[in-house]
Amino acid sequence: MIIPADIQVLAVVVVRDGELPAGAEETVAEAGGAALVAGSGTSEAAGRLVSARRVWLHERSGVAPGALAGALTHVVARVDMVLLPASPDGRDLAPRLAASLDRVLLAGAVRCAPDEVELTRLDDRLSLRVAVDGPVVVTVRPAGRGKAEPAPAADVTMVSAPGEPEAGPDAESVAVLQPEPAAADLAEARRIVGGGGGLVPAGGDGVAVMRLLAAVAAALEASTGATRVVTDAGWMSYDRQIGTTGVAVNPELYVAFGISGAAQHISGLGTPEHVVSVNTDPSCPMTLMADLGILADAPAVLAELAGRLGVTAPPTSRPVEASHAR
Repeated sequence: MIIPADIQVLAVVVVRDGELPAGAEETVAEAGGAALVAGSGTSEAAGRLVSARRVWLHERSGVAPGALAGALTHVVARVDMVLLPASPDGRDLAPRLAASLDRVLLAGAVRCAPDEVELTRLDDRLSLRVAVDGPVVVTVRPAGRGKAEPAPAADVTMVSAPGEPEAGPDAESVAVLQPEPAAADLAEARRIVGGGGGLVPAGGDGVAVMRLLAAVAAALEASTGATRVVTDAGWMSYDRQIGTTGVAVNPELYVAFGISGAAQHISGLGTPEHVVSVNTDPSCPMTLMADLGILADAPAVLAELAGRLGVTAPPTSRPVEASHAR
């Protein structure tokens, strides 16, 4: 089957065992709700795409990029703009699919339009607007759009790839290891411990406080996040910032230390299953939305928790950063 000619922009999302990769929701939203989900557990994964309007499923046990590109080339050949989330599998598949389709690859997009794609370079310090005058393949960076708007129930169609080409040299998966919480992509984190400006006392060492927060988060097998106040102050790196100008997340558990809950922060928070707020203000938005609100001094609670967990902050003056290991 070939994707219909009326679909000009299509998101291609590679899944393993029904798990959506980071940036899948935003990529589908950028494609106007049209998505091709390929891999294992596609039906389960597609059911969690709230922004999807039309979905095609290509179920297969392996997602080796060369073989998958060969299988999908004929299927997406008539689509002018093919978008993939810039997840590990998306970044592996995109160049092979672009080569197979004989079209340009634009990597690291934050905005896509039929006639223009906006890319970022140099750690987001440089924005490039590239004119599009022909078919392209694009990888979309996570957290470029913020929270996706839900769509009505999607129309789902199964896709079989006709006559896959004979397999040649390809990447082979030896094992898939779960990342350490501290090094995981924040958009994929199941547990997040967040720090806000209220966590740092007046005149306090913000970097040291955030290092302690990261150590506590590691002990809880959670990732570390922050508000824009924290990252603008240089206490934590920008890839840990949650919100409309940072990373869009959707954890199972979010623990907020000294975070009042500004709209810009909450809008990137998704819909956590459980929220714990540590704040002295009983009427701040974060406490009001919390399942458990602890009305106490956030630095004191963090210090007490660290003591009970037996952790201390690493001795360094650099802001908290995430490893970018794949």
